[in-house]
Amino acid sequence: MTISKLGAFAIGCAVGATTIAIVRTAGFKKACAKVVGAGLQLKDEAAAFVETVKEDAQDIVAEARHNNEANA
Repeated sequence: MTISKLGAFAIGCAVGATTIAIVRTAGFKKACAKVVGAGLQLKDEAAAFVETVKEDAQDIVAEARHNNEANA
């Protein structure tokens, strides 16, 4: 191994150890839970929006059919 490869390996080990230390902290876990919670809330809001649009489209189709039957 050359000096540069050894240095890169040492830096990689240091970064890995630091990452593991950060991941195990309570603050990091709280932050992850907050991000996941926000994502789930966004998913629920998007599903509700899609359902509203779907219902509106069904209402428009039903009204158009009613108007076509009334004109026929």
